[in-house]
Amino acid sequence: MSWEDKGRPPRRGGAGGFDKIPDIQDFDLSKLKPPSFRGVHFVFMGMALLLLYIATGIYSVQLQERAVVLAFGKHVNTTPPGIHWNLPYPLGKVVKVRMEEIKKVEVGLRTGPTALSHADLLKEAQMLTEGINMIDVQMSVQYQIKDPAQFMFGISDPQLDRNENPRLGSVRNLADEGLKFTVRNVAEAALREVVGSSPIDDVLTVGRSKIQQEVHDVMQSILDLYGAGVTINLVQLQDVFPPEAVKESFHDVNNAEEDMNRLIRDAEGYDNAIIPQARGKAAQIVAQAEAYAAQKVSMAEGDALRFESQLAEYIKAPNITKKRLYLETMEIILSKADKTIIDSDSLSSLVPLLSLGRDQGSRRQAPYRTTQPAAQENGR
Repeated sequence: MSWEDKGRPPRRGGAGGFDKIPDIQDFDLSKLKPPSFRGVHFVFMGMALLLLYIATGIYSVQLQERAVVLAFGKHVNTTPPGIHWNLPYPLGKVVKVRMEEIKKVEVGLRTGPTALSHADLLKEAQMLTEGINMIDVQMSVQYQIKDPAQFMFGISDPQLDRNENPRLGSVRNLADEGLKFTVRNVAEAALREVVGSSPIDDVLTVGRSKIQQEVHDVMQSILDLYGAGVTINLVQLQDVFPPEAVKESFHDVNNAEEDMNRLIRDAEGYDNAIIPQARGKAAQIVAQAEAYAAQKVSMAEGDALRFESQLAEYIKAPNITKKRLYLETMEIILSKADKTIIDSDSLSSLVPLLSLGRDQGSRRQAPYRTTQPAAQENGR
């Protein structure tokens, strides 16, 4: 700017036609007039706003969810997956609950982050069995939502503090929470009830599956009575062990029981081996006795039949039958005797000789001598 232009008024506008813009002080506001609205315009605008408000009540439910529908604060429906409509806020409200999600609570242990100390967990795990024996039991429970409406409104779900205790004056929020505090308390109460009525040997060894099933049944019945809207899927005893102060004594008792069971098994094995042998021997003796009895009966029956046949023959010819029986009897007797027949004429020249080849203790019988002539013997 030169010194000559210093007193001139400033130029407005410039290249591009901006120099034709009128001064602001020449702008007349009276020329601006609001648009004219009629009553029908307000009706259309109200209807459009109403439709937009009604459209805010449309909601969608995913496949793994169920929606709890509230109208004026009251539960009116539970909708399945899909597109639905409910009264818009604040007249209505929709709370979506995940149904397929498996939730988990633990008693006596925590696998995730927790503010509970080791002493608190140990106190939670300590229980009394039948016979007033103390034992530490750790258990996990898996469950899922069965009825969304009962899950939301069946029981209270207080907010918990950092030590998993309910806060005073806290109320439940309508959200997809697992009611872990209530389910954990029910699980602990059911576990203490079942363990308290079971022997310690069953809890430590063979009775764990039975205890798990009983805890499952007790928990489900209590939660159904409460109207919690959840179903128990799995109850599993994670670890069962005696307290640290008496652990060595428990080990000694377990070793003694194992030795006792081993000896019992050995005795049962011996019993299973010796009894069949004795039964087989007894059956053999009985079979031999029965065979001997059958043989004797058959021989007696044969002798009786032979006697009857001989009697019939004796009645027909008594003398001949007597002689035949005599000869048969003598044949049997003399066939077993060591005998020598000597003629009476040569009896004077006979020299007796000792029997050779026999034991000294046994003497040979004297030679059988017949004093009757041969003619008499033949005539008999």
